[in-house]
Amino acid sequence: MSNIEMTSGRATDIGLALDEDQVFTVDPSIKARRREAIIVIASRVILAVLVLSAWEWVSGRWISDFWISSPSRIVVAFVKLLSSGSLVANISVTMLEAVVGFAIGVVAGMTMGVICGANRLIARILDPYLVGFYSLPRIALIPLFILWFGIGLQTKVIYTALLVFFPVFMNTLSGVRDVSQDLIDVIRVMGASRADTVKKILIPSALAWLFAGLRISVPYALVGAIVAEMFTSNVGLGYMISFYANQFDTASLFATLAITTALGLLVNAIVGQIEKHLLRWKPATL
Repeated sequence: MSNIEMTSGRATDIGLALDEDQVFTVDPSIKARRREAIIVIASRVILAVLVLSAWEWVSGRWISDFWISSPSRIVVAFVKLLSSGSLVANISVTMLEAVVGFAIGVVAGMTMGVICGANRLIARILDPYLVGFYSLPRIALIPLFILWFGIGLQTKVIYTALLVFFPVFMNTLSGVRDVSQDLIDVIRVMGASRADTVKKILIPSALAWLFAGLRISVPYALVGAIVAEMFTSNVGLGYMISFYANQFDTASLFATLAITTALGLLVNAIVGQIEKHLLRWKPATL
């Protein structure tokens, strides 16, 4: 091939690439999505500014700041907590309990969901027990857990795992049962074993449902760790919430709640990014 032909071929490839870029640039659907993203971000910022401004104005005028504090007082309280040096240690303890409990709850829930989804006989046997256990008020189990496991890390982890287990289990079970029976019959006709069916069909099908359960379980993990700390600990965000509530320190209490909310949003965002990576084949939704 001559140099002229090679140059012409490269120019053609570059031209095609530029044409594709131009097509994507002027694609109305892409422009609409970008415009919608800008509107969403701007609206969120404006809404936050309006709410915080109204809160700041109402506090001390219409409602005593003893009850609702104010954004400015909360910021001051947050700076004091941060400068005290204990905030990072308390956050670390709570996150350790939440992450370990979350991991155990996810593994147990997904495993049980796949087992019950793949074997209807086991599902029918365990159904009344699972429903009955799910009906129990979980917070009422904390005194029993203290009696069994003491007031150490294990109590918070087990309680958190219990809260996470059921949303993950229910969603995984729904995902496994959502698989077309015709697809299972086809893969078995092709010689696939039960293990191959679970690995190649059931688990991939359950992933979309699983991540829906994970998004629900993220706040449950933090709630479980914090609630258990309020009963059984002298460290962690749950202990801080209980302490400042007993001290009637509303600003520090709101600051701790704001930190908890920020952690929940952060973990939820991480789960969302993992979902996008593993479910790239899934059409984007709101």
